[in-house]
Amino acid sequence: MISNHAKTALNQQVANYGVLFVKLHNYHWYIKGPEFLTLHVKLEELYTWVSEQYDVVAERLLMNNGNPSATMKEYLEQTTLEEAKSGLSADQMVESVISDFQQVRKEMLEAIEHLEAQDVTVEDDLLAQAKEIEKQIWMLRATLKK
Repeated sequence: MISNHAKTALNQQVANYGVLFVKLHNYHWYIKGPEFLTLHVKLEELYTWVSEQYDVVAERLLMNNGNPSATMKEYLEQTTLEEAKSGLSADQMVESVISDFQQVRKEMLEAIEHLEAQDVTVEDDLLAQAKEIEKQIWMLRATLKK
């Protein structure tokens, strides 16, 4: 079994991934501008990846007698991210995703620092996700040419 700290950290990620999944769909649907084709496809790739990770984290909790949040109400109460805003430019959407990914990655790395010996599988999951998020941040920044 994993520690209570690990369960809390994982539930935080479930909430963040739930909000991020909805936000990425919003941006995917409402993206406009010269980068539409590229960003439309990229945002779909990202929400597909987030969906997979979201499931991995929730299942890790369930395997360890945890109770992952499973409603939008719970997600919004627990997330450290903000819901999508309407009327954003493509660049603002990308900047928002970068900011969210940075926040999620930071929280993952902070959680890892406090994990206990029995939390090795949680650590592995979080490190793998943090590594992929770092790559996506780099790619999104390159899209902004900043």
